[in-house]
Amino acid sequence: MPDLSHVDVTGTLFIGCHFATVDAEADVVLRGAHVVPPFRDMPFPSHPAHLYTAEDLAAGFESGGFAGMYDTVVYEHFLAVGGALPTVREALAQRLHDHGIDNALADVTLSWLARHGPGSVIGVMGGHAVPRGSSAYRLAAALGWELARAGRLVVTGGGPGVMEAANLGAYLATRDAEELTAAIDQLSAAPDFLDHDAYTAVALDVRARFTPSDDVDWPSRGGLAIPTWLYGHEPANLFAGRIAKYFSNAIREDTILRLARGGIVFAPGRAGTVQEVFQAATKTFYGTDGASGAYVFLDRAFWTETLPIQSLLRPLLALAPAGDLSSTIHVTDDVHEAVRVLTTED
Repeated sequence: MPDLSHVDVTGTLFIGCHFATVDAEADVVLRGAHVVPPFRDMPFPSHPAHLYTAEDLAAGFESGGFAGMYDTVVYEHFLAVGGALPTVREALAQRLHDHGIDNALADVTLSWLARHGPGSVIGVMGGHAVPRGSSAYRLAAALGWELARAGRLVVTGGGPGVMEAANLGAYLATRDAEELTAAIDQLSAAPDFLDHDAYTAVALDVRARFTPSDDVDWPSRGGLAIPTWLYGHEPANLFAGRIAKYFSNAIREDTILRLARGGIVFAPGRAGTVQEVFQAATKTFYGTDGASGAYVFLDRAFWTETLPIQSLLRPLLALAPAGDLSSTIHVTDDVHEAVRVLTTED
């Protein structure tokens, strides 16, 4: 910390800063500054300066397995201090952490949007329980692969299943389709995310085997994942180029949908995916985050028979204040058609 004794610090906010001495810290407070010191006994930074990487979340796995990796250690701490109902001190630390993630995410996304525009960010939603190697997993991976190759930033909720598959496709965007198939085949040796150690180990092996070259920017090294420790029992998705991991699931959900202005793909899912469908529809209906891209529902049978989403969603969007928006809805079985819709409706 530089010498601030001759600097006017009135109204200055110091968050997570380390002062040389207690007296130096007390001095700036007496001269009108506000100091929020770092929470020194937490397993996570109370004000992170950067988004996470896969290496950050997996740190400790090599020596301690799934139980010893950073991501799991933070989750176990989260549970120990009350989970979704933490103590006051813990709640403050978590909110500061999430605010730091907000700032770091803004840094990377604003840079991307300045170069590519809001229509270049595509959300991919879907079930976390989809096993590796399944047809649904392969479709989601092909979707992420094609979108990243088309210059789109793929954004997911950062969990396993469809979310991992889409980030995997983006991670291999500079590789050919045969290599994507080979990566999925290797991952399918540990298909179930409940098999934590095996599931994580094979993901790290695939990352090492198919590491993109150094000249590939992070959006084409897996895109963006936005997970939450509320669902920390799910192994970390290790194929995103940048990971904005939050404690607050509500902030995380809103952030994903706010960013995905270029459209959203909804692969088959259950309650969580349906919640995201109608949360996104609310944003589109009122235009709270600007114009929305297409809503693409992947798997016609699922979205017309198992969960017939259109019967409610089309009449709702037809009543939007800005006019009939029901034409934003597309239902298809074809990944190529999905990509075509998303890349021609900027």
